[in-house]
Amino acid sequence: MTATLTSRGITVPAAPTGASRLLSAPGPSRAEHLATHGPLPDIAKTSLVTELEASGLGGRGGAAFPTWRKLTAIDPRSDRPVVIANGAEGEPLSVKDATLLTRAPHLVLDGLMTLARTLDAAEVHLASGPRQLASVRAAIAERTDAREVRLHETADTFISGEASALVNSLRGGRAVPTDRTVRLTDAGLRGRPTLVQNVETLAHVALVARWGAEWFRTVGTADEPGTRLLSITAEHGTRVVEAAGGIPIRRALEVAGIDPDRVAATLVGGYHGAWVPGDRLDTALSRTALAPFGASPGAGILLAIPPEECPLDTAARIATYLASQSARQCGPCLNGLPRMAETLTDLATGRADGYTETEIHRLSALVAGRGSCHHPDGTARFVLSTLQAFSAEVADHLGGRCGRRIHP
Repeated sequence: MTATLTSRGITVPAAPTGASRLLSAPGPSRAEHLATHGPLPDIAKTSLVTELEASGLGGRGGAAFPTWRKLTAIDPRSDRPVVIANGAEGEPLSVKDATLLTRAPHLVLDGLMTLARTLDAAEVHLASGPRQLASVRAAIAERTDAREVRLHETADTFISGEASALVNSLRGGRAVPTDRTVRLTDAGLRGRPTLVQNVETLAHVALVARWGAEWFRTVGTADEPGTRLLSITAEHGTRVVEAAGGIPIRRALEVAGIDPDRVAATLVGGYHGAWVPGDRLDTALSRTALAPFGASPGAGILLAIPPEECPLDTAARIATYLASQSARQCGPCLNGLPRMAETLTDLATGRADGYTETEIHRLSALVAGRGSCHHPDGTARFVLSTLQAFSAEVADHLGGRCGRRIHP
């Protein structure tokens, strides 16, 4: 990057090039942040909405909902809203938000305060784990515009990051989703319109506010513009990388230092995601390319398993964990998920019979779309993807055989 001079004579860094954006500052301090990104401009709401819409920025928490639509969903005639930065990573495979909050907390705070000022927010909150909050607390002490941000430690559960679960926890209740008939943007925390945005989304908002939509789209693809953080787990651990939107899975693995030839399959989208076989690793991390597998980029979570690992064992372990994370608010979650996990475990451990696959499909149909939240849907999607992606292994297990050496 080369520095440029504004009309006020303030030295401002040039817009970053390439895929290193969110994590481009050498450290988390305010001085390092300003040297890398420069000061945050004062941007009008109409201009911000226009730039966000043109940028194509979607939420990075998993749902990919257009960021500008969430912003305009807050009725300006209503009570002053609440803005919440969501850094709750209940997903065991995800560490990208924690990495961002510890390495670039000022970028997240910039995005949070931009939306808070734009909406004239009555309250501003940030929720995450204890280690990340320590980094954010230190960042707030270095600046004067974020002193009103209230920090909250989140529950260490899979569903704690769901928007209504987060709002419930900030109310002092359990971090469990609410079966809502009223949107949070109409009535959320303390009855006020409430905007919940993932912390990575907020960091991108801060960059779009500085350099605009056209710059944002200089990296990525037409339908997956910009960059995104990826939490990539393989046999030697987890690594967070920043990559261009729409990057092929194979290339993402290589950037993370993983040999694609040592990958039998990749779980895309985390524990609520779906499997992509090892011979399809040239598939792009985009909603369009991943649709045939029932997957989407989600929150940027990838799990790569080696050829010698039994995928059914791995899947049964994940399904058992997901069943344990039930909010215990509805029958499909409370009863259906444990039964589904038990049936998949029977298949993985050689205790299955010819009716096991039929039973899994029956249970999936019973729980999908009938829960108080989307947890049963995501779990059913993952289990059905396992049967589809590993049909040969299913046949082996039903025949009393398993050719894999590693059983996690």
